[in-house]
Amino acid sequence: MSEQIKFIVEQLNKEPFKKNFNLITFDSLEPMQLLQVLNDVLADIDPKQAIDIREEMPEQTAKRMFSLLGMLKYKAPGSTAEASAFRQGLVTGSKPVIHPILHWLLSRVTELKKRAYLARFLVKIEVPAEFMQDDVIADTYHQYEELVEGFKSYHKECEQLRGSGFSTAEIRRDIVTMEEEKDQLIKRVERLKKRVESVSNHQRMLDLVRELRLEKERQESLAQQKQELKNQLFQADQRLQRLQLQLKELRQASADADPESLMKRLEEEIKINTYMVNEKLPKELESRRRAVQFLQKLVAEPAMGQDDLRELEEQIREVNTQINQLTEQRMVKNNPMDDKLSLFRQQASIIARKKEAKAEELQEAREELAAAEKELAQKSSQLRDLDGAEVVRGDEFKRFVAKLRTKGTVFKKKRQELAELRAEYGVLQRTEEILKQRHEAIQQQLESIEAQRGISGYSNTQEELERVSAVKSELDEAKGRALDNMSEMVRKLNALIAEKKSALAPLIKELRPLRQQCQELNQEYEEKKAQYESCAAGLESNRSKLEQEVKALREEMEQEESRYHYISCMREITEVKIQRAADEMKAYVSSDQQERKKTIREQYMKNIAEQESLGKKLREQQKEVRESHGSNMKQMKMWRDLEQLMECKRQCFLRAQSRDSVGQVIQEGGEDRLVL
Repeated sequence: MSEQIKFIVEQLNKEPFKKNFNLITFDSLEPMQLLQVLNDVLADIDPKQAIDIREEMPEQTAKRMFSLLGMLKYKAPGSTAEASAFRQGLVTGSKPVIHPILHWLLSRVTELKKRAYLARFLVKIEVPAEFMQDDVIADTYHQYEELVEGFKSYHKECEQLRGSGFSTAEIRRDIVTMEEEKDQLIKRVERLKKRVESVSNHQRMLDLVRELRLEKERQESLAQQKQELKNQLFQADQRLQRLQLQLKELRQASADADPESLMKRLEEEIKINTYMVNEKLPKELESRRRAVQFLQKLVAEPAMGQDDLRELEEQIREVNTQINQLTEQRMVKNNPMDDKLSLFRQQASIIARKKEAKAEELQEAREELAAAEKELAQKSSQLRDLDGAEVVRGDEFKRFVAKLRTKGTVFKKKRQELAELRAEYGVLQRTEEILKQRHEAIQQQLESIEAQRGISGYSNTQEELERVSAVKSELDEAKGRALDNMSEMVRKLNALIAEKKSALAPLIKELRPLRQQCQELNQEYEEKKAQYESCAAGLESNRSKLEQEVKALREEMEQEESRYHYISCMREITEVKIQRAADEMKAYVSSDQQERKKTIREQYMKNIAEQESLGKKLREQQKEVRESHGSNMKQMKMWRDLEQLMECKRQCFLRAQSRDSVGQVIQEGGEDRLVL
């Protein structure tokens, strides 16, 4: 209970309530103030409830809150006594009734806001049946129901759009970008128009381009039509193949079967199809219809929260337990030993289940057969698209095997011819090698003869020498030019180096002592740096230790200071209590009656006596009310009957007076009226 009140106080202190309550102030609220807090929470859920309950009668407040809580599907107590106590507690602002309502409302504010918003449009107005006889009212109510259904569809579309991830900001950005692209395209078209206008015969060219575009569009439409016709042709081929296959199967089956077996097979198929049509398919159709009706009912109902789901689950569990109990009772009452038909019923149920299972297996087998035929047709079409050949079957396959055998013999002959050609190729290759060897021998003999005559290589080297001499002369010229350039460059570089050396000589003399001084300073810097780092590390460790000690001492000081203040406050409270006890004791033992009456004990005793006397009076009044309740109710009923009787007499008198006063002059309030 404390957690519940704590949650209520936390929620009331937030937006939009900002009550600034704590546990004590909230628990000390008066019943009227507690009802006002409940009304404020209901007003946040439904703005129509923003009313000051001090300006409203308690009965009207209770009725308004009852209706809203019922619309929000608050689960009130189920029994009559608990429901009466709940209504009485809501009227009087009882905490055990108001606190659970506040906890339930504040824990699901967003969901309840949506439910209250939908209830404004989905809770239908109840019109009495006698008023619905009027055509105008009936048409208006029919239009009202159509508007409610339209609101349901629009609300669903709105929720779907909200959940789809689209946002208005993204749509606006898309619109802005599309407008920018549109402006860019318009500018581009204008630029192209300006460029085209300068070309001669631009109008004729535009007409030709337009005709070209139209022809391309027509070509695309024709290609699409061609593709559609191909698809239709493919479907027709598949159907033809399927029908041919069925025809072939039927011919094969009829070739090996007699009329009696065919009739039996047809009778079995008729029985199976009759069972499927008359028993299995209607059951499946009825189950699908029930599922669709259930889904439509779910769609028509408003959105359900977690509490509604838990309530439904609880109801389901209760119904399941009741079903189990009834089943057990039926099993106990119907003893299988006494019931002679139970065995036959069990056998019939087992056969029915087997029959349904076989029907389902048959349905699955037919579906698998259809899928396999479809897959076979697809594979055949793919094979036909790849190599343009048909899938062979039966006699075609036999012819294919015979053809393959003839081709095998031809292949063997060709392979023998190929072996002979390979042998001949080996012989020719060997002949080529022998001729090459002979050519090499003759070439060597020629070289030896040239060597004997002193002109070896004469036949091969004359042209080579001329070509090499020409190349050599070109290379010599290029080398000469390159050497001249390189010598000039080396001379210039030597001169430049000499100039730089002469300019850098005094600077180098000055740099040598400075370099030595820099090395000494670097060494001194490294030593000083090491000393500084060691000193800084020591100081840093000392500082961290001192900071920890200071922090610990401050925490200890704060604890001691808070303990000192606490002890001081407790001492003052104890002194005040001791003083109050001394004053109480002094007044209690005093002989003065006036002083004794001022004591707390006397005041409590007086209050106890007053409450006891008041309780005694209330019990007496309760006893009197209980004793006179039956007679009072009887008397009230008699008075109500008397009132109805007098009202009936008054109506009869007025009707008689209206009939008798036709054609008479009636004087009322100083005026004369003629009744016709």
